[in-house]
Amino acid sequence: MDLGTWLRSLGLGQYERAFREAAIDDTVLPSLTAEDLKELGVHAVGHRRKLLNAIAALHADAHAKATPSDSLVTIGSSAKESAERRQVTVMFSDLVGSTALSARMDPEDLREVISAYQNCVADTVQRFDGFVARYMGDGVLVHFGYPQAHEDDAERAVRAGLELTTAVSALKSRASLKTRVGIATGLVVVGDLTGSGEAQERGIVGETPNLAARLQEIAKPNMVVICDSTRRLLGNLFELEDLGPRELNGTAGSARAWAALRASSVASRFEALRAPALTALVGRQEELELLLRRWSRAKSGEGQVVLLTGEAGIGKSRLAAAFQDLLKGDPHTRLRYFCSPHHQDSALNPLIRQLERGAGFARDDTADEKLIKLEALLAQSNAQPDEIGFIAELLSIPNAARYPLPELSPQKRKERRLMALLAQLERLAARQPVLSIYEDVQWIDPTTLELLTFAIERVQHLPVLLLIAARPEFKQPWPAYAHVTNMTLGRIGRDDGALLIRQITGDKALPGEVLQQILTRTDGVPLFIEELTKSVVESGVLTDAGDCYTLTGPLPPLAIPTSLNASLLARLDRLAPVREVAQIGAALGRQFSHELVSAVAQMPQERLDDALAQLVNSELVFRRGTPPDARYSFKHALVQDTAYDTMLRSRRQQLHGRIAATLKEQFPEIVQTQPEVLARHCAEAGLVEEAVGYWVSAGQQSIARWR
Repeated sequence: MDLGTWLRSLGLGQYERAFREAAIDDTVLPSLTAEDLKELGVHAVGHRRKLLNAIAALHADAHAKATPSDSLVTIGSSAKESAERRQVTVMFSDLVGSTALSARMDPEDLREVISAYQNCVADTVQRFDGFVARYMGDGVLVHFGYPQAHEDDAERAVRAGLELTTAVSALKSRASLKTRVGIATGLVVVGDLTGSGEAQERGIVGETPNLAARLQEIAKPNMVVICDSTRRLLGNLFELEDLGPRELNGTAGSARAWAALRASSVASRFEALRAPALTALVGRQEELELLLRRWSRAKSGEGQVVLLTGEAGIGKSRLAAAFQDLLKGDPHTRLRYFCSPHHQDSALNPLIRQLERGAGFARDDTADEKLIKLEALLAQSNAQPDEIGFIAELLSIPNAARYPLPELSPQKRKERRLMALLAQLERLAARQPVLSIYEDVQWIDPTTLELLTFAIERVQHLPVLLLIAARPEFKQPWPAYAHVTNMTLGRIGRDDGALLIRQITGDKALPGEVLQQILTRTDGVPLFIEELTKSVVESGVLTDAGDCYTLTGPLPPLAIPTSLNASLLARLDRLAPVREVAQIGAALGRQFSHELVSAVAQMPQERLDDALAQLVNSELVFRRGTPPDARYSFKHALVQDTAYDTMLRSRRQQLHGRIAATLKEQFPEIVQTQPEVLARHCAEAGLVEEAVGYWVSAGQQSIARWR
């Protein structure tokens, strides 16, 4: 593959020189990450996302065309091996009135209209990392969650749909255009190559795409209609209108539908997604006490900074919320800034949104009304006229007549704006102590990070506590100041996990085996515990017996909650080129040896070792020892389950068959001492008679141990 031609086909030919100077070729390309692209000078988020999507598509195509000797697992080389079971959010967009347009327009003119519409859809969804799967005349089928999953795919789809209705209406065309959008989320099989030649495409099978198309049919022009499963993933991120149960063509029974009207005014993602069912904080007393000590120092004029880091779902936002509750009776000013994955290229977006909330801007305010409200807000900090002018300009409020600004270079204007914002913090702190909270700083834009770095240096002698929450991938650019405390949130213990479960069940006890399964599979991550517990209670496997729950029958394997599926899958998709090794490991078990995975994978050792190293570096798996004597374990049981569940049943069966054969041929000590391991793989491979024999051996060994 010619790298330059490929980049130019994406409209990104300007990066060819950087790629070549960094010795990037088609063998290195599949393993590039977002961080690698940043180092290559791809600073625009849109360009990085476009490249990562294209790289994922290249990998999918390469896998589909691979011969058995090229595959990571040499158990079949058909195109069907590239198909996966995945939770996907599907958008179906349709051009309103296209039939009428075709009746009154020349075919060439209609072609231009349809082309402009299709380009508008492609450009819009691409900004949200959507994948255009198929053009169907005046309809477009889009996937969110394939080939690259994100933790917020449902949200991305709705934001793209709302933006699309505006963008299509704004198209300069021979006719006034409008669109209808339907969105649905569910389990599909996606990735099969269908058709041939230019008509070849990746198919999607399941109820979800059909439901999205039917929801589009009931939408009014420029309306986005979503299904109930999508709605449950959105929390309060959007203002929605309940359309009630609707009869849809081609579907059995009625389906509840919702119209997405606009993004909500809720600033905090945590509050939008979690606050309605907030549980009491458990297992974080030491962390709360440390924050209170830092607050006490800050109030005395010795400014403090706490950088709170931890993986997604570990409870950073929950701890921050509990800390704020403790300070309710303590006079102070609270400032909250929320970074967003959708605004990483929007300079000072967290500051802009905080100022808009603080001033109380309404959607229909005029420029003059906004300026009056902003003046009232900034009067609290005795802002100077030039500061008001720079801040009003930041908020895109015309103010030249009342607050004329000097002619400055762009760099000087930016510096003055940052100084004006810092001055507000200093003056607020002169009145009373300030608690300033920055959430989700892993998504911070460069200009806000620059401002935050200045603020960290300045608060040393101010009554200010800066609480900064971020995921582990965030790398702090500031020095190791004495007034900065780094706090890493770890997992909670089993007792605290059990207490959290009791809160979710309304203090009703769960059956012991259910409780143990939840605690074992969630690994002390509070969000995992909450979502898996809710999923079990709502699944129908339990009966409410008043003061406790009882099982309705044998306990089936606990399914991954829909609310966690995209987040877990996104972790795997970031390592798409080595995801198959993760799948092999998942089939082997929560723990596996380097020797066994090498024997099963049957691939060049150097490639396997590189793939395993990438999994370790990404912290999806842990490693003890060094190859070839190393042992690996998945960091989370739910990550293992996710990797396993993406495989089709046929592939799982083939893989377990290969594992069973490898154990019998190369690992006789496991067959002899752990026949239950071989029994499980034989059972999953459909080798029933062999599985029964090994289960009998396992039972006999167990009996012998107790004699």
